[in-house]
Amino acid sequence: MVARARRCCGHPTARIQRGGAGGKRVPAAANPGNGLSEVMARYIDEILQPGERVLYSTNAHWIFYFPAILAWIAAFALFVLSGQTTVNGLLILCLIASGVVALAALFWTVKGWFHRFTTETDVTNLRIVHKTGFIKRRTFEMALDKVESVDVNQTILGRILNYGDVTINGVGEGRETIRTIASPLAFRSSITTR
Repeated sequence: MVARARRCCGHPTARIQRGGAGGKRVPAAANPGNGLSEVMARYIDEILQPGERVLYSTNAHWIFYFPAILAWIAAFALFVLSGQTTVNGLLILCLIASGVVALAALFWTVKGWFHRFTTETDVTNLRIVHKTGFIKRRTFEMALDKVESVDVNQTILGRILNYGDVTINGVGEGRETIRTIASPLAFRSSITTR
């Protein structure tokens, strides 16, 4: 399996070939014709400065799939219920309801996937970078030496499932809250431990 190419100064430096017992670095030119990985490059790979390296990456937590999971369970339950009934009108009603709920579940699944796919949160040796959106893009960057404090807010469910909100307060930079990210304590540690 080929990982995404790292970029330096706008040019791919190498691809990491994975498989078997480990990985090895292969020059980017040795693997031509894989245009998909070039189009789907991570935002951080496109903006890294010379000498800058990624120390930590996280993403939106899988909890964004929770409405879809509940809807898939409900659709399956309605489908099973339709098989248990002998009343013809109730059978049709259960099948229609199952189909409608399955369509809603599919919508929420795609919405959750797209949100996670288009959200990146990284800490480099120089700055914090957070990007959301695909066509309408919103980015936030703050130099590590401008970070005054990093606050983590987790609910009980967030502590159990390891997600939460991280608020970054900057010196003269204002504040930014990154919502519902995975492993917020590890993210905070990657910023405060230098």
